[in-house]
Amino acid sequence: MRHQLLSIDPADYRPHPLHSEERIWTQTNCYVDVWIEVLSSLGLEPRAAGAFTLSSDFEGDQWTFFKVPPEDLRALYGLEVAEMNVWRPLVEHIGEQLDLGRLLTVEVDSWFLPDTRGVAYRTEHVKSTIVPQCLDVEARRLGYFHNAGYYELSAEDFDGLFGRLPDSGHHLPPYVELVKLDRMWHDSNRLADVARELTRDHLGRRPMDNPVRRLEKRLQADMGWLQSEGVTLFHQYAFGTCRQCGASAELAAAFLGWLGEETGAALEPVVEEFMVLASEAKAAQFALARAAAGRRSDLDSPLEAMAKAWESAMAALVLRYDE
Repeated sequence: MRHQLLSIDPADYRPHPLHSEERIWTQTNCYVDVWIEVLSSLGLEPRAAGAFTLSSDFEGDQWTFFKVPPEDLRALYGLEVAEMNVWRPLVEHIGEQLDLGRLLTVEVDSWFLPDTRGVAYRTEHVKSTIVPQCLDVEARRLGYFHNAGYYELSAEDFDGLFGRLPDSGHHLPPYVELVKLDRMWHDSNRLADVARELTRDHLGRRPMDNPVRRLEKRLQADMGWLQSEGVTLFHQYAFGTCRQCGASAELAAAFLGWLGEETGAALEPVVEEFMVLASEAKAAQFALARAAAGRRSDLDSPLEAMAKAWESAMAALVLRYDE
């Protein structure tokens, strides 16, 4: 039996422009990226969900692993998202919920995701979030959203993903969220109003000081240790610091660009500051890579530019929206 919610062909699928190759950060993190594609495929505007980036912070050892809050998805689109109890085989939950017109976000092992070929597929066990939307158990095929696209897996990958391969180990149930679509709504005028209120809400929860300054101190403090570690750890470190900071800023720029267009607010200067932050974060990542390899590198310049851009952007937003 085939369970399917949307008529999508992986061969014809085109990612949302937020995942364009022209962007500074073509991907953010697995959770945000998959939501961008799911929202777009549901006929919703993903850029409207970006207000949450404005409350991103440096958490002491990493930048916020930013995620679209369930309460924002409810306010913006009428989507209900909540953790689901996995009490039977996951494949059965997916099939039944698809038949009920619902989606699931599922944490899985990238080892079995062929779209990660050259990164994690059959080489590393890396946790990632997918959203299945087409399931054929008899044919052992699964169509799923992941990162910046829509893909299909089958055969042994299907068996591995759902724990059907011979294995002597015990595996805990994955973290799964239920996404209910029955109250989903489309109203561009209302959407802009809600997004503006969420902007005020997230600005009210912004960092108390400049988080880039704290990030800078941590990067400098970790440099000696980072130089003694291997390339794998560097990539993990850079993902949690420079990439999350820069990708969050670029998504903030996209959100504010959309909000300005929809409401007539003159947000172009703020958008430019966030784009500077995004671009300089990429420069900082390259500089960090050179420094970690023991080569001379100027890490101070991009970090200084990032800190000034964050300060300027936040000051302008607070002046306009923080009532």
